[in-house]
Amino acid sequence: MIHYEHFVLDNGLKVYVHEDKTTPMAAFNICYNVGSRDEDEDKTGFAHLFEHLMFGGSVNIPSYDEPLQRVGGENNAFTSPDITNYYITLPSANIETAFWLESDRMLSLSFDPKVLEVQRKVVIEEFKQRYLSQPYGDVWLKLRPLTYEVHPYKWATIGKEISHIEEATMEDVRSFFFKHYSPNNAVLVVAGDVTVKQVKALSEKWFGDIPSRERKTRKLPQEIRQTQARFLETEAHVPLNALYKAYHTQGRYEEGFQEVDLISDVLGRGKSARLHQQLVKERKLFNNISAYVTSSLDPGLFVVSGNLNEGVSIETGDQAIQEILEELISSPLEEKELEKVKNQAESTIAFSEVELLNRAMNIAFAANAGNVEWVNEDMKKIRTVTTASLFEASAEVLRKENCSTMYYRAV
Repeated sequence: MIHYEHFVLDNGLKVYVHEDKTTPMAAFNICYNVGSRDEDEDKTGFAHLFEHLMFGGSVNIPSYDEPLQRVGGENNAFTSPDITNYYITLPSANIETAFWLESDRMLSLSFDPKVLEVQRKVVIEEFKQRYLSQPYGDVWLKLRPLTYEVHPYKWATIGKEISHIEEATMEDVRSFFFKHYSPNNAVLVVAGDVTVKQVKALSEKWFGDIPSRERKTRKLPQEIRQTQARFLETEAHVPLNALYKAYHTQGRYEEGFQEVDLISDVLGRGKSARLHQQLVKERKLFNNISAYVTSSLDPGLFVVSGNLNEGVSIETGDQAIQEILEELISSPLEEKELEKVKNQAESTIAFSEVELLNRAMNIAFAANAGNVEWVNEDMKKIRTVTTASLFEASAEVLRKENCSTMYYRAV
């Protein structure tokens, strides 16, 4: 159970405080409600570009890292289709440094053309190295538009194509910042050896004067129920043939998500899971294979992927996977197998909450999604899953017509 208290500033900034007196450290996490799903289709990659730009200097602070390093702090950030998240860990005695650094970035970036050019080059190089030059790096550049026809999840967080970043103007950058980076579009979580009174005073001092900005209601096009299987075949100079099967499923906090998440554990969690046992260990068709859910806020994907052993055709591997999926659809799990994956899932949650930063992030993610109480509900939801509810979820999600399959051939 993660305990917290919260308050809201007059400008709309939601602040949550998680007190933990057992550590001399503090975690400072600020989550902006903007991700790649909020981009225009002809200007993608901006959310990720901003993750980089936010470290290039703000209106009053030319260097972000130096003041933080002087007080023993560390920081990082990440972008997803749903959010952009910035976090700092530092000795709690120096917590105010985190407040003035992050408040200045929220107030305004420096909008230095030199910073834009530097970060543009960094992002373009990342695009080339991670997505175009790395073996299998372009998988999601191809698989997303196959599985999503209208929702903006159809492009990757890095962007749809390099030209969108190459052609980004300072006007585009300013517009994106002032549209999304505001106190009323953010959640701040401070955790560790702090008090609510202290955090409230610092929040008012450093964030209170930042003006809120007009927010338009997010109206994203939603995918309709997939009723026909989709298929794509591609090839590249990669070591082994690979296979990807993606199925539409619930969003992270929607009813039924835990059933699908546990299905992915039954199939792909560890070496005792069905896919590894039967296709890697026994039949030796695959070099490696996994199953997982994307856990996005809007309806996401259940994915099975693997690299086949030399000499094994993709068609053979696909048929073998389908046979295992059919077992789930046709025969309910035994209680023993369900209890095993439930225990694994609960252990993962418990161990993750040992880390202070993880607790802070989990509060921020749930609050950003619309209900902070969700942060403590996963275990309860996992315990309510039954063999019957998992069987029903398997039949719905693992329908053949709900599947988008990609064959990735090695040449």
